[in-house]
Amino acid sequence: MENARELFQIMTRRFGLLNKFCCTECGCDISLVQSHILYEVNRQHHPSMQLIAGILGTDITTFSRQVQSLVKMNLMKKTPDPSDRRVYTLSLTERGACIAASIDKQMTDFLNDVFSTMSEEERDMVLRSIALMNEAMAKSDKCCRPLSH
Repeated sequence: MENARELFQIMTRRFGLLNKFCCTECGCDISLVQSHILYEVNRQHHPSMQLIAGILGTDITTFSRQVQSLVKMNLMKKTPDPSDRRVYTLSLTERGACIAASIDKQMTDFLNDVFSTMSEEERDMVLRSIALMNEAMAKSDKCCRPLSH
Protein backbone atom coordinates (compact mmCIF):
# COMPACT_ATOMS: atom_id res chain seq x y z
CA MET A 1 0.00 0.00 0.00
CA GLU A 2 1.20 3.49 -0.77
CA ASN A 3 2.26 5.80 2.04
CA ALA A 4 -1.01 7.03 3.59
CA ARG A 5 0.39 10.41 4.59
CA GLU A 6 1.70 11.01 1.08
CA LEU A 7 -1.71 10.18 -0.42
CA PHE A 8 -3.41 12.67 1.92
CA GLN A 9 -0.77 15.33 1.26
CA ILE A 10 -1.26 15.06 -2.49
CA MET A 11 -5.05 15.10 -2.26
CA THR A 12 -4.99 18.05 0.16
CA ARG A 13 -2.63 19.96 -2.12
CA ARG A 14 -4.87 19.34 -5.13
CA PHE A 15 -7.94 20.56 -3.27
CA GLY A 16 -5.95 23.53 -1.95
CA LEU A 17 -4.94 24.54 -5.47
CA LEU A 18 -8.51 24.11 -6.64
CA ASN A 19 -9.82 26.33 -3.85
CA LYS A 20 -7.08 28.91 -4.40
CA PHE A 21 -8.09 29.44 -8.01
CA CYS A 22 -11.81 28.74 -8.06
CA CYS A 23 -13.16 31.26 -5.62
CA THR A 24 -13.08 34.56 -7.46
CA GLU A 25 -16.77 35.21 -7.98
CA CYS A 26 -18.53 38.39 -9.05
CA GLY A 27 -15.40 40.43 -8.42
CA CYS A 28 -14.96 38.95 -4.92
CA ASP A 29 -11.88 37.03 -3.92
CA ILE A 30 -13.13 34.41 -1.48
CA SER A 31 -10.57 32.66 0.72
CA LEU A 32 -10.78 28.97 1.48
CA VAL A 33 -11.91 29.72 5.05
CA GLN A 34 -14.57 32.13 3.80
CA SER A 35 -15.86 29.55 1.31
CA HIS A 36 -16.21 27.05 4.18
CA ILE A 37 -18.14 29.63 6.22
CA LEU A 38 -20.47 30.41 3.31
CA TYR A 39 -21.04 26.68 2.74
CA GLU A 40 -21.86 25.94 6.38
CA VAL A 41 -24.10 28.99 6.87
CA ASN A 42 -25.95 28.04 3.68
CA ARG A 43 -26.52 24.49 5.04
CA GLN A 44 -28.03 25.68 8.32
CA HIS A 45 -31.12 27.78 9.04
CA HIS A 46 -29.91 31.01 10.71
CA PRO A 47 -27.13 29.32 12.71
CA SER A 48 -25.41 31.00 15.61
CA MET A 49 -21.84 32.18 15.22
CA GLN A 50 -20.83 29.70 17.93
CA LEU A 51 -22.36 26.77 16.05
CA ILE A 52 -20.52 27.51 12.78
CA ALA A 53 -17.25 28.28 14.59
CA GLY A 54 -17.59 24.90 16.34
CA ILE A 55 -18.34 23.03 13.13
CA LEU A 56 -15.28 24.59 11.50
CA GLY A 57 -13.09 24.07 14.57
CA THR A 58 -12.23 27.78 14.76
CA ASP A 59 -11.96 29.90 17.89
CA ILE A 60 -14.71 32.51 18.12
CA THR A 61 -12.36 35.51 17.91
CA THR A 62 -10.78 34.39 14.63
CA PHE A 63 -14.18 33.33 13.32
CA SER A 64 -15.71 36.71 14.23
CA ARG A 65 -13.06 38.51 12.14
CA GLN A 66 -13.86 36.29 9.15
CA VAL A 67 -17.58 36.96 9.57
CA GLN A 68 -16.95 40.71 9.73
CA SER A 69 -15.06 40.56 6.43
CA LEU A 70 -17.96 38.67 4.84
CA VAL A 71 -20.42 41.24 6.22
CA LYS A 72 -18.30 44.08 4.76
CA MET A 73 -18.30 42.27 1.40
CA ASN A 74 -22.13 42.18 1.61
CA LEU A 75 -22.14 38.38 1.54
CA MET A 76 -23.49 37.73 5.02
CA LYS A 77 -25.77 39.24 7.64
CA LYS A 78 -25.06 39.05 11.37
CA THR A 79 -28.23 39.54 13.41
CA PRO A 80 -28.69 39.61 17.20
CA ASP A 81 -30.91 36.75 18.36
CA PRO A 82 -34.15 38.28 19.75
CA SER A 83 -34.25 35.77 22.62
CA ASP A 84 -30.60 36.33 23.64
CA ARG A 85 -28.92 39.54 22.47
CA ARG A 86 -25.47 38.08 23.28
CA VAL A 87 -25.95 35.50 20.49
CA TYR A 88 -25.71 36.44 16.82
CA THR A 89 -27.25 34.43 14.02
CA LEU A 90 -25.83 34.33 10.52
CA SER A 91 -27.49 34.30 7.13
CA LEU A 92 -26.34 34.83 3.58
CA THR A 93 -27.33 37.90 1.64
CA GLU A 94 -28.69 37.42 -1.86
CA ARG A 95 -25.19 38.08 -3.20
CA GLY A 96 -23.68 35.66 -0.66
CA ALA A 97 -26.16 32.93 -1.63
CA CYS A 98 -25.32 33.51 -5.31
CA ILE A 99 -21.58 33.21 -4.65
CA ALA A 100 -22.08 30.13 -2.43
CA ALA A 101 -24.14 28.51 -5.21
CA SER A 102 -21.46 29.36 -7.77
CA ILE A 103 -18.69 27.85 -5.63
CA ASP A 104 -20.86 24.80 -5.01
CA LYS A 105 -21.41 24.37 -8.76
CA GLN A 106 -17.69 24.66 -9.43
CA MET A 107 -16.90 22.04 -6.78
CA THR A 108 -19.64 19.74 -8.08
CA ASP A 109 -18.36 20.13 -11.65
CA PHE A 110 -14.81 19.40 -10.47
CA LEU A 111 -15.86 16.28 -8.56
CA ASN A 112 -18.03 15.09 -11.45
CA ASP A 113 -15.01 15.49 -13.73
CA VAL A 114 -12.80 13.52 -11.33
CA PHE A 115 -15.43 10.79 -10.93
CA SER A 116 -16.01 10.62 -14.69
CA THR A 117 -12.76 8.64 -14.98
CA MET A 118 -14.13 5.99 -12.58
CA SER A 119 -16.80 3.34 -12.85
CA GLU A 120 -19.93 3.78 -10.73
CA GLU A 121 -18.66 1.06 -8.39
CA GLU A 122 -15.29 2.82 -7.98
CA ARG A 123 -17.03 6.16 -7.32
CA ASP A 124 -19.27 4.56 -4.69
CA MET A 125 -16.25 2.85 -3.12
CA VAL A 126 -14.37 6.19 -2.91
CA LEU A 127 -17.36 7.95 -1.34
CA ARG A 128 -17.92 5.12 1.16
CA SER A 129 -14.21 5.20 2.03
CA ILE A 130 -14.25 8.97 2.59
CA ALA A 131 -17.36 8.65 4.79
CA LEU A 132 -15.65 5.85 6.76
CA MET A 133 -12.50 7.96 7.15
CA ASN A 134 -14.54 10.97 8.36
CA GLU A 135 -16.28 8.76 10.94
CA ALA A 136 -12.97 7.33 12.15
CA MET A 137 -11.42 10.80 12.39
CA ALA A 138 -14.38 12.02 14.44
CA LYS A 139 -13.71 9.21 16.94
CA SER A 140 -9.98 9.90 17.20
CA ASP A 141 -8.61 11.49 20.35
CA LYS A 142 -5.57 12.76 18.42
CA CYS A 143 -7.27 15.14 16.00
CA CYS A 144 -10.40 16.49 14.52
CA ARG A 145 -12.14 18.01 17.52
CA PRO A 146 -14.52 19.86 17.91
CA LEU A 147 -15.76 19.26 14.35
CA SER A 148 -19.28 17.90 14.39
CA HIS A 149 -19.28 16.17 11.00
